[in-house]
Amino acid sequence: MASVGFYHLTKTSVEQALPALLTRTMQVKEHGLVLCKDDQQIKNLTEALWRITHPVWLPHGCQTSRHQDISPEWQPIWLTVSEENLNEAAFLFIVKGQSSISLSSFKRVFDLFDGNDEHAVQQARERWRFLKQEGHELTYWKQTDKGWEQGGK
Repeated sequence: MASVGFYHLTKTSVEQALPALLTRTMQVKEHGLVLCKDDQQIKNLTEALWRITHPVWLPHGCQTSRHQDISPEWQPIWLTVSEENLNEAAFLFIVKGQSSISLSSFKRVFDLFDGNDEHAVQQARERWRFLKQEGHELTYWKQTDKGWEQGGK
């Protein structure tokens, strides 16, 4: 079973929160797979990754419905609309909401959702219930003025 963290975004967007999580992924020398909802979200996240200043750069590649960067297996961060783990990532970042990808092959799963969108919050609650029934280890993190705080289960 996977360790799944739900990240309730209330202070920043996915584009602002994800680079810090991916930075930590790189620090522990793991690969990250980012499942996006559409090509536009991939474009937005790619631009966000290019804009970060610390670290200087987060190496990444992407696969949209029209284009795929070369050698996904070499990419430490892979942004995609496809539910294939082409870069053999140990960390999965779900920023698109519902996903049917098998979580069992990942060490950690990060489910990021917009806390200012009631529909997204409701969908996250449904995913929580489903994954709990499946037996996954779940944690809940909420953004506050002081940073991420772990909430109750």
